[in-house]
Amino acid sequence: MARVNGLKRKRRRGSIQLFNFAQGSYLERTSRPIYGVVFLIPFIVCYEVGTILINTDLLNRSQIRVVAFVWLQNLLEKLGFGGKFIWAMPPLAVIIILLSLQFVSRKSWKCKLSDIWRMAIESIVLALPLILLSMLIMAAARSNNAELTVSANQSDVQQFVSLSKGPNCENAISLQSYTDVQNNSYLKSNILANIITGIGAGIYEELVFRLILISVFMLIFCDLIGLEHNNAIILSILVSAALFSAHHHITENFNLTKFIFRTIAGVYFAIIFSIRGFGITAGAHAFYDIIVVFLNVYLGVR
Repeated sequence: MARVNGLKRKRRRGSIQLFNFAQGSYLERTSRPIYGVVFLIPFIVCYEVGTILINTDLLNRSQIRVVAFVWLQNLLEKLGFGGKFIWAMPPLAVIIILLSLQFVSRKSWKCKLSDIWRMAIESIVLALPLILLSMLIMAAARSNNAELTVSANQSDVQQFVSLSKGPNCENAISLQSYTDVQNNSYLKSNILANIITGIGAGIYEELVFRLILISVFMLIFCDLIGLEHNNAIILSILVSAALFSAHHHITENFNLTKFIFRTIAGVYFAIIFSIRGFGITAGAHAFYDIIVVFLNVYLGVR
């Protein structure tokens, strides 16, 4: 009995999960990796098919490519998964990783399709606090008579708040004023491209910075260094959030306000991940990006 309890504590030490929900409940079911697969397949298909069908110069330009997708693709290529279908390797990697986690979890593989719609609604609701925070930041920028820039950079359409005058990066697509947006036919014609990019960011940034990176940090902080479980979780969340924010500044000038906002967003998504699992987290991130696109259109084009 003591050995069993010891094994449970050992598994607990390396786990990012903060709560254990009642067995068979909606919260417990939908936090399983298999639900992440079923829930995210439509998002994966939309991103892959949408990228192929649009096939515009915009999607081929590096500024709105999802960096996490490219990183994963490059890694798989170096591991020998190259060839004509290298573009299909990242989505397959997402599915294989989640199925592997489902297998080792020894949890039920059964899915209730009615839960998928509830997961979508939950993801939208979880995206709203971050939207509200962004609106508060924009309101503060207006009160300070600062010019507000809404940008979509190399990583995803999440990068949207800047207090500097004009675009701070040559790769940014900026909404510099109400009048400029009205005349910005380029952005209007590429709304779909921004939505597709946002969906990809939701999947692949959460895979890299939450599922993979936090798991690696938990292994280092908890199992190797020996930190207490809760302290290891907090440290893993903070470090991964800072790296999540920093990676968006690879191709643009550093801006403290944007860095802080993105770090907060990283912490927020990490908390969701530690409570609700990968599927809901990726869905919340994707819906956040999609809502931002429509808010840009509503606020700038109406």
